[in-house]
Amino acid sequence: MNRVNNTTITDTAIATSCLCTKLRATSRKVSRAYDNALRPIGLNANQFSILVAISLLGPVSITDLSEKLAMERTTLTRNLRPLEKEGIVHLQDGYGRTRELTLTVKGKKLLNDARPLWNSVQSKLVEQLGNTDTEMISQLLKQILNLEIST
Repeated sequence: MNRVNNTTITDTAIATSCLCTKLRATSRKVSRAYDNALRPIGLNANQFSILVAISLLGPVSITDLSEKLAMERTTLTRNLRPLEKEGIVHLQDGYGRTRELTLTVKGKKLLNDARPLWNSVQSKLVEQLGNTDTEMISQLLKQILNLEIST
């Protein structure tokens, strides 16, 4: 096993090159903007993404949804609880032992109300970055999502 000599890696080198740090900071900043836009209707960016995925996938199991969102199943379940409690999503028996998520009528209306709020932030980001950079960033993030990273 190759081991990196810890004495040769400086904190400055880590701070300026760490992809994890840069992605997490960027994610927090962008999420905050979407959270602020969605706040008037009681959603956050994470919940919005979940609703969009359920809308796209139709009845979908928690396992399949967690894979699609690259989210731990337990984290997704924790995020779904308030949505289910508020009558925004419905968890119903599926095939075999699976349970499937669908949007309720209230959930579909909420998602419809959220789209223009999401679009306000999305449009500002695209305007500031430009179409070419936006597409490049989107492709790079997709590429990172598809990497097999082992520890």
